[in-house]
Amino acid sequence: MHSSRRTEPVRRRRRRFDDDLADDDLPIRPPSTVDDLDGRAGHDPDAPPEGDRWSTWPSVPAGARGPRPWPPWLVTDAGAVDRDRGLLKTGKEADVHLLERGLPGRPGVLLAAKRYRDPAHRMFHRDAGYLEGRRVRRSRETRAMAKRTATGRALIAGQWADAEFAALARFHRAGAPVPYPVSVAGTEVLLEFVGTPDGVAAPRLAATRPGPDELAALWGELAGALGLLADLGYAHGDLSAYNVLVHGGRPVLIDLPQVVDVVGNPQGPAFLDRDVRRIGEWFTARGLPPGAPEQLLAELRERAHLSP
Repeated sequence: MHSSRRTEPVRRRRRRFDDDLADDDLPIRPPSTVDDLDGRAGHDPDAPPEGDRWSTWPSVPAGARGPRPWPPWLVTDAGAVDRDRGLLKTGKEADVHLLERGLPGRPGVLLAAKRYRDPAHRMFHRDAGYLEGRRVRRSRETRAMAKRTATGRALIAGQWADAEFAALARFHRAGAPVPYPVSVAGTEVLLEFVGTPDGVAAPRLAATRPGPDELAALWGELAGALGLLADLGYAHGDLSAYNVLVHGGRPVLIDLPQVVDVVGNPQGPAFLDRDVRRIGEWFTARGLPPGAPEQLLAELRERAHLSP
């Protein structure tokens, strides 16, 4: 016997925009495995004949490649392979590996591969102040970042990688002493390796013991570099003797994901002041005249068009 009562169909609300998706509903593609390639675990039919992977250069878009003119040492061949030659540096947010890129059977060029750690294994504790003034267009992405969901942490990591690459490209064009940015892909930034041809990285400023003349020369070079950044309206954002390399007697600025727009970021002037104070303390402790940092700060504020 059939009931005479009719069941009303359940009406599902139609989502009008992607932003209606809950943050935890954002699709995240699981990492592929070797089994996905041909069903035979441990064998990748598309792997290079030697090395750890094919060069990523052919697969990155033009906007994710370093600024032109490309340096003569840059390897752009589609048949090049990348070989990981070990860990150079480990940090709270990223690890830096030594990478050799070249054609099979030929000597390659050394690069530094900065790889921001998986969101599940690290956290950017200081991102709030640094990210002020930066824009994320899609509101669902903004919410995910604010809530620190897995998606949000991945977006933040991507922002840091993109920010560092963009800053390096901008400063390199301006003539600042920074490593040449080769490319950015996901959370990996490939950089010019600053060191010897046999893979010994240049020392950090903190590890050097400069004499009086070298100290004065390094301060003058560093002041000039910070002046170039100020002309563009930026501060390093986390400057210390640990993120300045000394190569060929000259300073090289590194670790620039947190570069700060000193005008657009409300905390920009405070970051600039802190940069000069911290690096100045290292130099004055080794014989630099005590008034030099304050003089430099005044010059940088003027060049960045900040009020006294």
